[in-house]
Amino acid sequence: MSARVHAPRGTRDVLPAESAVRALIEAAARETFARHAYGRVTTPTFEDLQLFVRGVGTSTDIVRKEMYVFEDQGGRRLALRPEGTAGVARAYVEHGMHKLPQPVKLWYLAPMFRQEAPQSGRYREHWQVGAEAIGSEDPLLDAEVVSLLAGLYEALGVPGVRLRLGTLGDSATRAAHRGELGAFLARHADDLPDDARARAAENPLRLFDHKDPAVAAVMAEAPRLVAFLTPEAAAHIGTVEAVLDAMGIEYARDDSLVRGLDYYTHTVFEFTCDALGAQSGIGGGGRYDGLVEQIGGPPAPGVGFGTGVERITLALGSVASEPAGLDCYVAIPDADLRITLAPLVATLRAAGLRCETDLRGRSMKAMMRHANGLGARRVVIIGPREIDEGVATVRDMSDGSERRIGIAELAEALA
Repeated sequence: MSARVHAPRGTRDVLPAESAVRALIEAAARETFARHAYGRVTTPTFEDLQLFVRGVGTSTDIVRKEMYVFEDQGGRRLALRPEGTAGVARAYVEHGMHKLPQPVKLWYLAPMFRQEAPQSGRYREHWQVGAEAIGSEDPLLDAEVVSLLAGLYEALGVPGVRLRLGTLGDSATRAAHRGELGAFLARHADDLPDDARARAAENPLRLFDHKDPAVAAVMAEAPRLVAFLTPEAAAHIGTVEAVLDAMGIEYARDDSLVRGLDYYTHTVFEFTCDALGAQSGIGGGGRYDGLVEQIGGPPAPGVGFGTGVERITLALGSVASEPAGLDCYVAIPDADLRITLAPLVATLRAAGLRCETDLRGRSMKAMMRHANGLGARRVVIIGPREIDEGVATVRDMSDGSERRIGIAELAEALA
């Protein structure tokens, strides 16, 4: 016997029960985005490597060690998409969307790829729902994007969701803070590992997001960016907070929140979920006013978010492992009738019923077990006697009760 072939490490198969849950997530996302005037966009699975180097930032874990990078036969350096925002920003530039009424609101549902250690609900190939609103610097748009994601979680019934809100200020804020933070880190250079020192030279803010306990201990005493906010930056986050307060959206201010990407400015936010345990992050995002320019486009401020489909599925719990069930199962105990009644099964399905029938020549007893295993609510029994009478026997699987329904009226009666 040949050795079994397994899925690559960090990937997984999505089986039918979970696919049904994902369909609910997509439907809720589509409805939520439609109410907020977002249009769906689909970008390529792989992009030019420089899009992510310039857009996401060389100091991030994504660019430094997590991207899947390859060279095609034409010698071009490409990368599998590690996150969604940069690709949407490129599409905005490439298709001249700055000429459209602003802001341009876009959403996507797509797989992302990162070479990171697999964890519960986190995979090297994972799916993400995201939204981007490009073309406005208004803080009310920040609040709308936050409320949009909060509304999506509410529509899906995700339990124990909490919102953390922070700010990275404007360029003047970050320049003033960087000087103080750089001096602080220089004084503590001997307490930092080589990787952290190298990252600090590129973007010292990244150390607030560093997972090493030694780095976290140093950063606990580091100067916070919020102390350097310009009046304009303070007014921006103040307006976001005022709108969220007016909408009744609860949040906790977190002045150490930096997110994992270099393009963020002003508002940053993260949703956590109590149902996910220690790895509680379920989604988040923020404002990225310089990203479009960094990839060669015109000045175009933007704000957006991403949330993991696997994380949402995990947070929803046992519903993801429950079978979708059937509206009816057609049991045909006479082999000669299987061909004759094939059009009836098709008619039931065309009427919108989730319907199955025996496809292995089972006995009547085995068909009832099959129907029960598929979660069928009702079993429609049609044998020679039922054909002669023009009436089917319909058994309710919850209590075993039976009723007789004319075969010609079955689709209407069951639907």
